Amino acid sequence: MAGRTLPMTREADGWWHGVEVPFDTDYAFSIDGGPARPDPRAPRLPHGVHGPAQRVDHERYAWHDAGFRPTPLADSVVYELHIGTFSEAGTFDGAIEHLGALVELGISHVELMPVHAFPGVRGWGYDVAGFYAVHEPYGGPDGLKRFVDACHGRGLSVLLDVVYNHLGPEGCYLPAFGPYVTERFKTPWGGAVNLGDAGADEVRRFIIDNALGWLRDYHVDGLRLDAVHAFVDLTAMHLLEELSLSVKDLADELGRPLVLIAESDLNDPRIVRARELGGYGLDAQWSDDFHHALHTTLTREHGGYYEDFTGLPDLARAIERGWVFEGRYSAHRGRRHGRSTDGLALTRFLGYAQNHDQVGNRARGERLSELVDSRALRVAATLVLCGPFVPILFQGEEWGASTPFRFFADFTDDDLAEAVRTGRRREFAAFGWAPDDIPDPMAEATFEASRLDRGEAAHEPHASLLDWHRRLIALRAATGNPSSSRRPIVRAEFEAGWLVADLGTRVLAVNVSQATRSLPLPRELALALASEPEVALDGARLELPPVSAAVLIERGRA
Repeated sequence: MAGRTLPMTREADGWWHGVEVPFDTDYAFSIDGGPARPDPRAPRLPHGVHGPAQRVDHERYAWHDAGFRPTPLADSVVYELHIGTFSEAGTFDGAIEHLGALVELGISHVELMPVHAFPGVRGWGYDVAGFYAVHEPYGGPDGLKRFVDACHGRGLSVLLDVVYNHLGPEGCYLPAFGPYVTERFKTPWGGAVNLGDAGADEVRRFIIDNALGWLRDYHVDGLRLDAVHAFVDLTAMHLLEELSLSVKDLADELGRPLVLIAESDLNDPRIVRARELGGYGLDAQWSDDFHHALHTTLTREHGGYYEDFTGLPDLARAIERGWVFEGRYSAHRGRRHGRSTDGLALTRFLGYAQNHDQVGNRARGERLSELVDSRALRVAATLVLCGPFVPILFQGEEWGASTPFRFFADFTDDDLAEAVRTGRRREFAAFGWAPDDIPDPMAEATFEASRLDRGEAAHEPHASLLDWHRRLIALRAATGNPSSSRRPIVRAEFEAGWLVADLGTRVLAVNVSQATRSLPLPRELALALASEPEVALDGARLELPPVSAAVLIERGRA
């Protein structure tokens, strides 16, 4: 078929039909005699996002995971990673080589940052161009299948970060094929994805078919939906509800559980409430409030959106409620924000001290390990890994990686590249960072600086921190999760800098002050883990040295 031009026929439903292209054959579309454009639904773009597409025969891959069953999300420990920087090779196959370390750590779920096709070689993946295609430099469709297969073979579930809230600025030709964007609403990326104007039915179908494809064709166990607050959907059935219904149907068809997790800035419990209670029926959502409260407690930073958070008092509230803002006034937003989490199990929230956003969206991409000492890192790990939420670790966090995780991209359009540089300088002005503090996101050196240095995990202080994470995860597994009907009971002395959180199955005690504190415990308990050797238990009182943490359990379970 090389070099042939074949006509297509428009059907009554608006779709165009033509010849069926053989698998693994290059093809493209020309609209009204215009330039060749890749198929927006192509599962492979072997020549990059501007080149011709190929169909993929998904039946050809021989899977080996028939007996795999994922750990329930409420019992999981999630590990977020970026394929390009997780290994030296920067590929799916390179990442497979390090799965054993994640199993040894106690991880149950691996969450991949987006692997949709995006422009260039390096990038975070959120500038999506080919929604159905797998980024070719990572290993393409078969590479992703090998990775998922390998994870399942080691007992690891796979979550995939997907982006449906905007179109990438380079190489995404969707608007040429239909009304995928509406200018009636604006988002930080420009016009909103069309979820309710004329033609929206097929736009929604495009998104839902894409989600189901990752779950069905690539055996992915769940999806993390990026920034769902950017969806503008005024229809009677919100896209999230429609998607959750479709995923449930697919789970029933496949006979295996599938999960949906939202990233949302709305603090809206409808996202995870059951559909019969008026919710959208998703399984869980990220809690930035917990992160922000923990971050300000440990670092004392109060610039940008951190201005809303008071430190330890808000940390206590986040542990009790899942969110800090449940209708409280937000100075950063200039309005009230959020709604009550009453009736929700705290395992509906994912909690973290670091993730790609909270590290990579800093000016220099510095991790928490660059901002606080090892004692504070152990405190953070205790609250994340033994707290009431589903915990997330970000790649290298477990050993306090010294490498940053910076924002990087590989746009080929010079004007776009310069606009990104300028935009980041403007954005970080709100945090007080000077332009010279911001590495060039287009430079290969910015990307290379973000690659993990795995050798450091064997040396101090990294090795001890890695061991602390292993022990916390093992203790979490041994003690289980709090009852879904029971909220943590938090006692604290904010001026003194300590809090005690009673989760029922375990009790967490932390001291973030620079003095030794004597903390009253809710009952006589056994000391299971102590972050510092000076921690001492005397009956129902606990002596905590400066910046330290302890986990306690019932005496009979010690």
